[in-house]
Amino acid sequence: MHFALPFSLFAAGLSLGLGLVLPLVRVERLFFLTDEPSLLAIVAGLWTEREILLSTVVALFSIVFPCLKLGLLNVAAYAGAETAARIPAWFQALSNWSMLDVMLVALVIFAAKTSGLATAFTLPGLWFFAASAVLTALASALLKRRGQERT
Repeated sequence: MHFALPFSLFAAGLSLGLGLVLPLVRVERLFFLTDEPSLLAIVAGLWTEREILLSTVVALFSIVFPCLKLGLLNVAAYAGAETAARIPAWFQALSNWSMLDVMLVALVIFAAKTSGLATAFTLPGLWFFAASAVLTALASALLKRRGQERT
């Protein structure tokens, strides 16, 4: 079982990277217009359209917080016990937002399908992003369990 934590951290990082750059959803409009944006493309598109607040919020919850959470997990797993002991106080706040962006994409897909103007299909980017959130939660649980076993 000693390989579970390093494997989940590695797989979460890989999945997060793929989830950010691969297309999340394919939206088809009027039978011949299609869009397949990645999460990074969505944030950049919102920024370009001068939706600064929305772009910032999506970037924070979908890119910055997951990267920070994964980074803190790696620090907690591989740093000294003194460093790891200080992380959980503010680390718990990040855990509450793990799947927010996956739910946001699901709502966009639902809205597109029910509007009748477009159809939407999930693509690998969404699945990798969701896998990253699940693997990060698994790594967090494994790290917590490891900490309890040591005390």
